[in-house]
This record gives sequence, structure tokens and C-alpha cells, in this order.
Amino acid sequence: MALTKIELASILYEAMHIDKKQADELIEMFFEEMKNGILKDGELQISGFGKLQIKQKRARRGRNPQTGKDLTIDARKVVTFQHSQVLKQRLNNGKG
Repeated sequence: MALTKIELASILYEAMHIDKKQADELIEMFFEEMKNGILKDGELQISGFGKLQIKQKRARRGRNPQTGKDLTIDARKVVTFQHSQVLKQRLNNGKG
């Protein structure tokens, strides 16, 4: 299931009975704070959900699947997610 910012704002609008513009602004502010937190500290932990972390990947050899030519994939930073034990238990007990 993909959940868009618009759908999140709609859920917020219905649950909190605020106008749609406020709901949109709250969702945007939430994600902006998440981005700022990850960039500032290198990780963001959400209790009961999981941890987002910036990891450094080294440059490596790869291959273009269309042409078969070898190439070098540049070093880069990626964001990884590690679920919490609470989320893991909910996933494995089927209480979604």
C-alpha cells in the first residue's frame, strides 16, 4: 500500500476536524522536521516504529543491465530503516 502526503492530510483532516489547508501544512511540517532531524543527527528514531539512519556506501563496480558494460557506481549516502521490536511483534502477530 502506498500512502501519499495528500492521503495523510485527508486522514488528519477527518480525524482532527481541522481544515484541509492546516492538515496539509501539518503533514509538510512533519516531514520537513523528519528530514532536518536525519540530516542533523544522522538518524531519526520514532519510538514504537523504528529508526531511520544515514549510511555511507562505498564506490563499487557494477554493470549496466541494458548494455552489459562495466561501470563504477559512485560512493553515496543512503537512508536505511530498522524496525522497532514493537513493530516487529505487530507484524508477526498479525495485528495490523
